[in-house]
Amino acid sequence: MIRVRFAPSPTGALHLGGARTALFNWLYARSQGGQFLLRIEDTDQTRSTNAAVNAIFSGMKWLGLDWDEGPDAEGTHGPYYQTKRLELYKKYVQQLVDEGKAYYCICSSEDLAKMRSDAAKKKLPPKYNNTCRKLSPEEAKKNKDAVVRFKLPEGVKAIVRDVLRGNVEFEADLLDDFVIQKSDGFPTYNFACVVDDYLMEISHVIRGDDHLSNTPRQILLYQAFGWKIPKFAHIPMILGEDGSRLSKRHGATSVIEYEKKGYLPEAMFNYLARLGWGYKDQELFSRDELVKKFTIKGVSKNPAKFDVDKLNWLNGQYIRKALPERIIDLCQPLLQDAYGDHDFDHLSKVIRLFIDRLVIIPDIVALSKYFFTDDYDIDQTAVEKHLKTEIAPKILSELKRRLEKVEPFTKENIEPVFKALASELGLKLGQIIHPCRVALTGTAASPPMYDVVEVLGKEKVLKRLAA
Repeated sequence: MIRVRFAPSPTGALHLGGARTALFNWLYARSQGGQFLLRIEDTDQTRSTNAAVNAIFSGMKWLGLDWDEGPDAEGTHGPYYQTKRLELYKKYVQQLVDEGKAYYCICSSEDLAKMRSDAAKKKLPPKYNNTCRKLSPEEAKKNKDAVVRFKLPEGVKAIVRDVLRGNVEFEADLLDDFVIQKSDGFPTYNFACVVDDYLMEISHVIRGDDHLSNTPRQILLYQAFGWKIPKFAHIPMILGEDGSRLSKRHGATSVIEYEKKGYLPEAMFNYLARLGWGYKDQELFSRDELVKKFTIKGVSKNPAKFDVDKLNWLNGQYIRKALPERIIDLCQPLLQDAYGDHDFDHLSKVIRLFIDRLVIIPDIVALSKYFFTDDYDIDQTAVEKHLKTEIAPKILSELKRRLEKVEPFTKENIEPVFKALASELGLKLGQIIHPCRVALTGTAASPPMYDVVEVLGKEKVLKRLAA
């Protein structure tokens, strides 16, 4: 069975790169009828926090990435947290020591620094020089600062067989006897990762290509234990629009930040899936479509560029596809925060006018300002074009006079007033609507005029036409 995992280190929120890795694993598992596991790699005790764990859960749940095995919904600590598996790692470290495939090392940080310095002088790779291979385990264990190193086999070939890249060969002489257990008894990343992936029966390791350099060491550990090696697929990184590695200076990089900025989870889900993967020229995918069409081999070998304009376009598409009631629920608190309490029915009518114009949810505040206050921006270009004409004062005066008599004040009753005035003055309907729009909204572009007049209400409309 296909079994894949997402194994974040809880040192911060779920960022876009991690979210995309989780998504690709999730899609592969779902497309193959396999299982998706979540494992928390929290052995970095100085940087791992519960807040970061919760942020990872929140980001994944917002995206709708459910896992088949892993921490429960409350994040209960258990076998999927590496800090709860320390005795297990120690057992396997001891197995390698007993088999002569690993050994205790008591070299100090000063010793290691000298080795690196000596190697640099000789223009050699900064490798460990195997000094402690000769020590007996009993002698070495007396040193409380002892670490355990993996004994590099002779004549080793460092070749990674990657699903995306084919065979990737590393220079074997760059490898050395690397540490698998630190002096505090905690395993190193490479060791814990291999033990966990084996015991959790992971069939495919799909992760960022920043881990590619770790893979030769992990393969050596699999071979030392005699375990089956999973298939590896290393996904190219995400770059900013300027071609540098994506970072906070390119904008929000955590998934939850995008939720706060007013993006819909299905838009982000679609966008991340298309960030380095594609199917023909299709841009919009439902979740079910992505599950049916996703393949690992469809992932690009080249880095993907984060394009906020594309994300914004997608978000606008999904806002328009969503149920209006859902968008109203998201917009309403923002309008109340900005403009105070208003009747829910009135807020709903305002929001419905702008659903087709929203890119992100908070756009509603600026777009709808003229519905809630008289202190809104005036487009002077629109004023020059549509209000400073000879006919404009007459148009607005007549509209005011005629709209005063309209009851009930609905667009069905408002529309004939505009059309009749245009006919009587021998003008096109647009010549009536444009000055009215600028007078009522301060802009040259707004939702449909009759809707705007109705939702503004008779009092505001008459006041602004008079002004």
